Amino acid sequence: MSIIGLSQTFLDSAHFTKFRDFLHDACGIYLAESKQYLVTTRISPLLSHHKFKDLGELVQELERNKYSPLREIVIDAMTTNETFWFRDTYPYEVLKAHILPELAGQKSSINIWSAACSSGQEPLSISMAVEEYQRFSPKKLVNVNITGTDLSPSMLKIARAATYDQMSVMRGLSVERLNAFFDQLGEDSWRAKQQISRRITYRTLNLQDSYGGLGSFDIIFCRNVLIYFNNELKLDILKRIHRSLNPGGVLFLGASEGLAGASEFFDMVHCNPGILYRAK
Repeated sequence: MSIIGLSQTFLDSAHFTKFRDFLHDACGIYLAESKQYLVTTRISPLLSHHKFKDLGELVQELERNKYSPLREIVIDAMTTNETFWFRDTYPYEVLKAHILPELAGQKSSINIWSAACSSGQEPLSISMAVEEYQRFSPKKLVNVNITGTDLSPSMLKIARAATYDQMSVMRGLSVERLNAFFDQLGEDSWRAKQQISRRITYRTLNLQDSYGGLGSFDIIFCRNVLIYFNNELKLDILKRIHRSLNPGGVLFLGASEGLAGASEFFDMVHCNPGILYRAK
């Protein structure tokens, strides 16, 4: 069955509403009415593959069996796993120039959380920034632990392997960093060196769930994920992130994201360029 044929029949408005409710309950993503095309594009192939006649039948199966592998497949299809190396640049430069030197004078161990880490580019970028800082400041060596979390087991599998094709490594990774921090396995395959990947521990986590088991952090990267949630959930996540930060800890959000009413918990700091938030 073609995607065109499916798009004409499966996206009944009531079915769309039920699917939107499922997605919101499952992972917090809110779909506006204008996003029906996104469901058509991403879910139609799954309907055809799994032989569901329409979206309503898919939702019924998801509601009937909440622990089905299909649930993960659907969430993966609807989750935007768009990621880059050293995205927006400034968080990593600020990390090296200001935050790590500050914390190195206070602590022997620094804990960093990369939330919604997708396939690992962000936590690996953080680790590369740490490596660059330590190479230029050998007298201020500190132990840095990075925790990467994501709700998608398939993305975390890629992250743990730390192996990427040529197209992936070209998205924001300079030739100098590629040569310094990766081993080439073949013509089209690169793997992060052990000194970069060994700092990182990956865990499955839905940002709607408890963060209590993660511990406390000095720095949290939660970038380009809050934009997919409604204001109520954004505020809830930011409050819980605040509780996960040590006093004075640093939060990096995406360039288009803000505090969503959580300004009582954070001070905004202008980095010129960029912004970070310090836990009050």
